[in-house]
Amino acid sequence: MATNAPDTTVAYDSPRGRGVLLASVLGSGMAFLDSTAVNVALPAMGRELHTGLSGLQWAVDAYLLTLGSLVLTGGALGDAKGQRRVFLLGMLAFTVTSVLCGLAPNTWTLAAFRAAQGVGAALLVPASLALLRTSFPPQDRQRAVSAWAGLSGVTTAVGPLLGGWLVDAGSWRFVFFLNVPLAALTAWAALRHVPDIAPKAGARGLDVAGSVTAALGLGGLIYALIEGPAHGWPLAAIGAAAGGAVLLAAFFVLEARQREPMLPLTLFHSSTFSGANLTTLVVYFALGGATFLVVLALQQQLGYSALGAGAALLPITLMLLLFSPSVGRLAGHIGARPLMTAGPLLAGLGLALLTRIQRGGDYVSTVLPGILVLGLGLALTVGPLTAVVLGAVEDRYAGIASGVNNAVARIAGLLAVALLPLLGGLAGDTGMDFLVGTRRALWVSAGLCAVGALCSLLTIPREAGRTTSAQQEHGTPGAPRGSNKRP
Repeated sequence: MATNAPDTTVAYDSPRGRGVLLASVLGSGMAFLDSTAVNVALPAMGRELHTGLSGLQWAVDAYLLTLGSLVLTGGALGDAKGQRRVFLLGMLAFTVTSVLCGLAPNTWTLAAFRAAQGVGAALLVPASLALLRTSFPPQDRQRAVSAWAGLSGVTTAVGPLLGGWLVDAGSWRFVFFLNVPLAALTAWAALRHVPDIAPKAGARGLDVAGSVTAALGLGGLIYALIEGPAHGWPLAAIGAAAGGAVLLAAFFVLEARQREPMLPLTLFHSSTFSGANLTTLVVYFALGGATFLVVLALQQQLGYSALGAGAALLPITLMLLLFSPSVGRLAGHIGARPLMTAGPLLAGLGLALLTRIQRGGDYVSTVLPGILVLGLGLALTVGPLTAVVLGAVEDRYAGIASGVNNAVARIAGLLAVALLPLLGGLAGDTGMDFLVGTRRALWVSAGLCAVGALCSLLTIPREAGRTTSAQQEHGTPGAPRGSNKRP
């Protein structure tokens, strides 16, 4: 029976506490590992299902569409119905739809099951982190979240390698079937160790109208961007684009009038919050679209195996894991703005260096330099960006602010996979050489990173991200958290 008594929290250092952390890491890790592993499996999917670029775009974007549209609703549902219950429901939905994805006989069936899988992930991902907040006492939460972040980073790093090995050793379908044993272990840990804590009274309601309108609006635009160029812009694609634009406009009208919106527009009254999310949008757009095309180019044009393509991008994740702690300390001393300006510029330089990829070129001279510079740029950007987003609002809005930023990152990737091939001249029957189109898309991505750097420079205050002691050293009085911020 669910309870809200104080003794339902568990100590971080106890066996039960380690079980809670295991459930949380495995739950979110399933979604992180799946998304990175699927990328390296795309060429194998294309060969077996006899689909071109548009089919591969749908294999990625169908998942990102429902995840990005519903992740805020998933977080609110956990608050309203109980985090453990929603966590288990999301895990069950994610696992069942993963099996269906692995059994998909054609492209459109796979896209439909991937969309359903994204719904499960929208429940699973926010609940996995919220379990730490509800299960651990306040003095243990920071340690738990830090451990979760580090271990989740490991699952992200393992994804391309494991996915590539499964594809090369057997089939792309094994990437989805892998979730079954992971889900069994996750369910055991959650049922045995995670306390069943009743939701707090007065939890935020569900914004069903906003969720549906956002999903349909984004879906219409994505359909038009993928299918329009592939089929000569038929009337259906034009209608989908127009309908999607109308629905997205209606979404913002709804959110402005809702009593409990999934996207509180008042958060954007803070120029710092708006600027940080705009930086997120353009940088993650550049990253999501570029990595999608680079993985395809490495396998289809340069002859890399799936495992080789996954290993080629591994230094990016390793640099994020290696440098993030030091970058966090540096941001506390000098502030986030210098890092959020330099980081996107370096990321853009890395993407520009990746335009040197060519048939017959070796990895060390043509691929690795761009990967290393891109990884360094992201390491300088990601941590300070997250801290600025959370610091731009009052404490009581920290959860929804984090959710909004997560949704923005997912939607950026969604739009990038649909739009960047079009900007590179690859969408539709253009006859464009794939490497030439990929290089064009990489230059576009590099330019967007420069836009992100400019956005950070113009919108992030000098003191943002600095610790109180650093502010005092620089003669800047530290304002209490949440003061002079508009929620």
